[in-house]
Amino acid sequence: MSVARRGSWKSLAAGVAAVLVGLTLPTVTATPAGATTTAYDSTYYKNAVGKSGAALKSSLHTIIGSGTSKISYDAVWNALKTTDQDPNNSANVLLLYSGVSRSKSLNGGNVGDWNREHVWAQSHGNFGTSAGPGTDLHHLRAADVQVNSTRGNKDFDKGGSPVAGAPGSLTDADSFEPRDADKGDVARMILYMAVRYEGDDSFPDLEANDSINGSTRFHGRLSVLKQWNQQDPPSAFEERRNQIIFDTYQKNRNPFIDHPEWVNLIW
Repeated sequence: MSVARRGSWKSLAAGVAAVLVGLTLPTVTATPAGATTTAYDSTYYKNAVGKSGAALKSSLHTIIGSGTSKISYDAVWNALKTTDQDPNNSANVLLLYSGVSRSKSLNGGNVGDWNREHVWAQSHGNFGTSAGPGTDLHHLRAADVQVNSTRGNKDFDKGGSPVAGAPGSLTDADSFEPRDADKGDVARMILYMAVRYEGDDSFPDLEANDSINGSTRFHGRLSVLKQWNQQDPPSAFEERRNQIIFDTYQKNRNPFIDHPEWVNLIW
Protein backbone atom coordinates (compact mmCIF):
# COMPACT_ATOMS: atom_id res chain seq x y z
CA MET A 1 0.00 0.00 0.00
CA SER A 2 2.73 2.44 0.91
CA VAL A 3 4.58 1.80 -2.35
CA ALA A 4 1.42 2.33 -4.38
CA ARG A 5 0.67 5.57 -2.52
CA ARG A 6 4.15 6.91 -3.23
CA GLY A 7 3.66 6.09 -6.87
CA SER A 8 0.32 7.91 -6.95
CA TRP A 9 1.85 11.02 -5.45
CA LYS A 10 4.65 10.92 -8.01
CA SER A 11 2.09 10.73 -10.82
CA LEU A 12 0.10 13.60 -9.36
CA ALA A 13 3.25 15.76 -8.99
CA ALA A 14 4.22 15.06 -12.55
CA GLY A 15 0.79 16.12 -13.71
CA VAL A 16 0.90 19.36 -11.78
CA ALA A 17 4.36 20.12 -13.12
CA ALA A 18 3.09 19.60 -16.64
CA VAL A 19 0.26 22.05 -16.09
CA LEU A 20 2.65 24.66 -14.65
CA VAL A 21 5.03 24.53 -17.61
CA GLY A 22 4.89 27.85 -19.43
CA LEU A 23 3.09 29.71 -16.64
CA THR A 24 4.61 33.08 -15.65
CA LEU A 25 4.16 33.71 -11.96
CA PRO A 26 3.81 37.32 -10.71
CA THR A 27 6.97 38.95 -9.41
CA VAL A 28 6.79 39.76 -5.71
CA THR A 29 8.72 42.85 -4.64
CA ALA A 30 9.40 43.22 -0.93
CA THR A 31 8.80 46.63 0.60
CA PRO A 32 11.84 47.75 2.63
CA ALA A 33 11.22 47.61 6.36
CA GLY A 34 10.00 50.94 7.63
CA ALA A 35 9.60 52.41 4.14
CA THR A 36 7.72 55.71 4.13
CA THR A 37 6.20 58.06 1.60
CA THR A 38 5.90 61.82 1.86
CA ALA A 39 4.21 64.66 0.04
CA TYR A 40 7.67 65.63 -1.24
CA ASP A 41 8.50 62.37 -3.04
CA SER A 42 7.16 63.53 -6.41
CA THR A 43 8.72 66.97 -6.15
CA TYR A 44 11.59 67.66 -3.76
CA TYR A 45 12.88 64.06 -3.62
CA LYS A 46 11.89 62.96 -7.12
CA ASN A 47 15.51 62.45 -8.25
CA ALA A 48 16.34 60.33 -5.20
CA VAL A 49 13.36 58.01 -4.90
CA GLY A 50 14.21 54.45 -5.94
CA LYS A 51 17.99 54.84 -5.57
CA SER A 52 20.37 53.34 -3.02
CA GLY A 53 24.01 53.40 -2.00
CA ALA A 54 26.32 56.05 -3.44
CA ALA A 55 23.71 57.07 -6.03
CA LEU A 56 21.17 57.88 -3.31
CA LYS A 57 23.71 59.79 -1.24
CA SER A 58 24.83 61.80 -4.26
CA SER A 59 21.25 62.64 -5.25
CA LEU A 60 20.36 63.74 -1.73
CA HIS A 61 23.51 65.85 -1.50
CA THR A 62 22.47 67.73 -4.62
CA ILE A 63 18.87 68.11 -3.44
CA ILE A 64 19.57 69.39 0.07
CA GLY A 65 22.39 71.65 -1.04
CA SER A 66 20.55 73.40 -3.88
CA GLY A 67 18.72 76.69 -3.45
CA THR A 68 19.42 76.87 0.26
CA SER A 69 19.56 79.93 2.48
CA LYS A 70 22.07 80.57 5.27
CA ILE A 71 21.68 82.50 8.49
CA SER A 72 24.21 84.16 10.79
CA TYR A 73 25.26 82.62 14.08
CA ASP A 74 23.55 85.46 15.96
CA ALA A 75 20.32 84.71 14.08
CA VAL A 76 20.46 81.11 15.33
CA TRP A 77 19.25 82.26 18.77
CA ASN A 78 15.87 83.42 17.50
CA ALA A 79 15.61 80.56 15.02
CA LEU A 80 15.96 78.00 17.81
CA LYS A 81 13.25 79.75 19.79
CA THR A 82 10.95 78.84 16.91
CA THR A 83 12.27 75.46 15.80
CA ASP A 84 12.69 74.07 19.32
CA GLN A 85 9.55 75.56 20.86
CA ASP A 86 7.87 73.40 23.45
CA PRO A 87 4.57 72.27 21.86
CA ASN A 88 2.93 72.47 25.29
CA ASN A 89 4.30 75.89 26.24
CA SER A 90 4.98 78.47 23.54
CA ALA A 91 7.09 80.53 25.96
CA ASN A 92 9.65 77.73 26.29
CA VAL A 93 12.05 75.62 24.27
CA LEU A 94 12.66 71.88 24.72
CA LEU A 95 16.29 71.09 25.48
CA LEU A 96 18.22 68.34 23.73
CA TYR A 97 19.70 65.54 25.89
CA SER A 98 17.45 66.37 28.87
CA GLY A 99 13.95 67.05 27.54
CA VAL A 100 13.69 69.98 29.97
CA SER A 101 11.29 72.78 29.02
CA ARG A 102 12.99 76.14 29.65
CA SER A 103 12.05 79.75 29.09
CA LYS A 104 13.08 81.10 25.70
CA SER A 105 14.45 84.18 27.45
CA LEU A 106 17.06 82.13 29.33
CA ASN A 107 19.44 81.88 26.40
CA GLY A 108 23.07 82.65 27.08
CA GLY A 109 26.15 81.21 28.69
CA ASN A 110 25.42 81.13 32.40
CA VAL A 111 24.43 78.24 34.64
CA GLY A 112 20.69 77.71 34.17
CA ASP A 113 20.75 79.09 30.62
CA TRP A 114 20.41 77.21 27.35
CA ASN A 115 22.78 77.68 24.45
CA ARG A 116 23.39 76.53 20.88
CA GLU A 117 24.56 72.92 20.74
CA HIS A 118 26.40 71.81 17.62
CA VAL A 119 25.41 68.14 17.43
CA TRP A 120 28.12 67.67 14.80
CA ALA A 121 30.88 69.10 16.96
CA GLN A 122 32.64 72.12 15.45
CA SER A 123 36.06 70.55 15.96
CA HIS A 124 35.03 67.59 13.78
CA GLY A 125 35.48 69.76 10.72
CA ASN A 126 36.92 73.02 12.03
CA PHE A 127 34.03 75.00 10.58
CA GLY A 128 33.47 77.10 13.68
CA THR A 129 30.38 79.31 13.59
CA SER A 130 30.66 80.36 9.95
CA ALA A 131 27.48 80.53 7.89
CA GLY A 132 27.06 77.04 6.51
CA PRO A 133 27.80 74.03 8.71
CA GLY A 134 28.43 76.33 11.67
CA THR A 135 24.89 77.72 11.48
CA ASP A 136 23.01 74.83 9.89
CA LEU A 137 19.82 74.48 11.91
CA HIS A 138 19.46 70.82 10.99
CA HIS A 139 22.17 70.01 13.55
CA LEU A 140 21.84 72.93 15.98
CA ARG A 141 19.65 72.44 19.02
CA ALA A 142 18.87 74.24 22.26
CA ALA A 143 20.69 72.53 25.15
CA ASP A 144 21.45 73.26 28.79
CA VAL A 145 24.76 75.10 29.14
CA GLN A 146 26.28 72.60 31.58
CA VAL A 147 24.99 69.54 29.75
CA ASN A 148 26.35 70.97 26.50
CA SER A 149 29.72 71.42 28.19
CA THR A 150 29.68 67.81 29.41
CA ARG A 151 29.00 66.57 25.91
CA GLY A 152 31.76 68.80 24.51
CA ASN A 153 33.02 67.44 21.19
CA LYS A 154 32.67 63.76 22.05
CA ASP A 155 31.55 61.18 19.54
CA PHE A 156 28.28 59.37 20.13
CA ASP A 157 28.43 55.82 21.51
CA LYS A 158 26.88 53.63 24.17
CA GLY A 159 27.72 53.63 27.86
CA GLY A 160 29.21 55.73 30.59
CA SER A 161 28.06 57.42 33.78
CA PRO A 162 24.86 59.46 34.27
CA VAL A 163 24.99 63.06 33.09
CA ALA A 164 24.00 65.64 35.71
CA GLY A 165 20.99 67.60 34.52
CA ALA A 166 20.13 65.16 31.73
CA PRO A 167 18.43 62.04 33.14
CA GLY A 168 18.93 59.04 30.88
CA SER A 169 22.01 60.45 29.14
CA LEU A 170 25.43 58.87 29.77
CA THR A 171 29.01 59.89 29.15
CA ASP A 172 32.57 58.66 29.57
CA ALA A 173 36.00 60.01 28.65
CA ASP A 174 35.47 59.93 24.90
CA SER A 175 31.80 59.41 24.10
CA PHE A 176 28.28 60.59 24.86
CA GLU A 177 25.01 58.66 24.83
CA PRO A 178 21.84 60.78 24.70
CA ARG A 179 18.65 59.70 26.45
CA ASP A 180 16.44 57.29 24.50
CA ALA A 181 14.01 60.00 23.34
CA ASP A 182 16.85 61.87 21.58
CA LYS A 183 18.85 58.98 20.14
CA GLY A 184 17.18 58.98 16.73
CA ASP A 185 17.23 62.79 16.54
CA VAL A 186 20.99 62.80 17.09
CA ALA A 187 21.57 60.02 14.55
CA ARG A 188 19.58 61.75 11.84
CA MET A 189 21.30 65.09 12.48
CA ILE A 190 24.76 63.56 12.20
CA LEU A 191 23.89 61.64 9.04
CA TYR A 192 22.29 64.73 7.48
CA MET A 193 25.59 66.56 7.93
CA ALA A 194 27.50 63.69 6.33
CA VAL A 195 25.36 64.04 3.21
CA ARG A 196 24.99 67.83 3.12
CA TYR A 197 28.71 68.66 3.30
CA GLU A 198 30.84 66.78 0.79
CA GLY A 199 33.79 69.15 0.40
CA ASP A 200 32.52 70.85 -2.75
CA ASP A 201 31.48 74.18 -1.19
CA SER A 202 34.68 75.38 0.57
CA PHE A 203 33.75 73.39 3.70
CA PRO A 204 35.23 70.03 4.78
CA ASP A 205 33.93 66.72 3.48
CA LEU A 206 32.11 65.52 6.59
CA GLU A 207 31.74 61.76 7.00
CA ALA A 208 30.26 59.42 9.56
CA ASN A 209 32.56 56.58 10.57
CA ASP A 210 32.58 53.74 13.06
CA SER A 211 35.24 55.17 15.36
CA ILE A 212 35.51 57.43 18.35
CA ASN A 213 38.35 59.90 18.75
CA GLY A 214 38.65 59.86 14.98
CA SER A 215 40.41 62.47 12.89
CA THR A 216 38.96 65.84 11.96
CA ARG A 217 35.88 65.80 9.67
CA PHE A 218 34.69 62.40 10.94
CA HIS A 219 31.97 61.68 13.49
CA GLY A 220 31.01 58.37 15.03
CA ARG A 221 29.99 55.81 15.90
CA LEU A 222 28.15 54.96 12.68
CA SER A 223 26.98 51.47 13.66
CA VAL A 224 25.44 52.86 16.86
CA LEU A 225 23.84 55.80 15.06
CA LYS A 226 22.18 53.37 12.66
CA GLN A 227 20.75 51.44 15.60
CA TRP A 228 19.46 54.64 17.19
CA ASN A 229 17.80 55.71 13.95
CA GLN A 230 15.72 52.52 14.02
CA GLN A 231 15.20 52.47 17.77
CA ASP A 232 13.83 56.04 17.97
CA PRO A 233 11.76 56.93 14.85
CA PRO A 234 11.06 60.57 13.97
CA SER A 235 8.70 62.25 16.42
CA ALA A 236 6.09 64.92 15.76
CA PHE A 237 8.50 67.45 17.33
CA GLU A 238 11.26 66.43 14.91
CA GLU A 239 8.94 66.51 11.90
CA ARG A 240 7.60 69.94 12.82
CA ARG A 241 11.15 71.22 13.24
CA ASN A 242 12.13 69.88 9.81
CA GLN A 243 9.17 71.65 8.22
CA ILE A 244 9.92 75.00 9.88
CA ILE A 245 13.55 74.92 8.76
CA PHE A 246 12.40 74.15 5.21
CA ASP A 247 9.62 76.73 5.07
CA THR A 248 11.14 79.61 7.04
CA TYR A 249 14.91 79.40 7.22
CA GLN A 250 17.07 77.22 4.99
CA LYS A 251 14.72 75.95 2.27
CA ASN A 252 16.09 72.44 2.65
CA ARG A 253 15.04 69.32 4.53
CA ASN A 254 16.68 66.56 6.55
CA PRO A 255 15.89 63.58 4.31
CA PHE A 256 16.35 61.08 7.13
CA ILE A 257 13.45 62.58 9.05
CA ASP A 258 11.24 62.17 5.99
CA HIS A 259 12.73 58.79 5.05
CA PRO A 260 14.54 57.16 7.99
CA GLU A 261 14.85 53.94 5.95
CA TRP A 262 17.28 55.74 3.62
CA VAL A 263 19.95 55.50 6.32
CA ASN A 264 20.35 51.76 5.74
CA LEU A 265 20.15 52.21 1.98
CA ILE A 266 23.24 54.47 2.08
CA TRP A 267 25.30 52.99 4.93
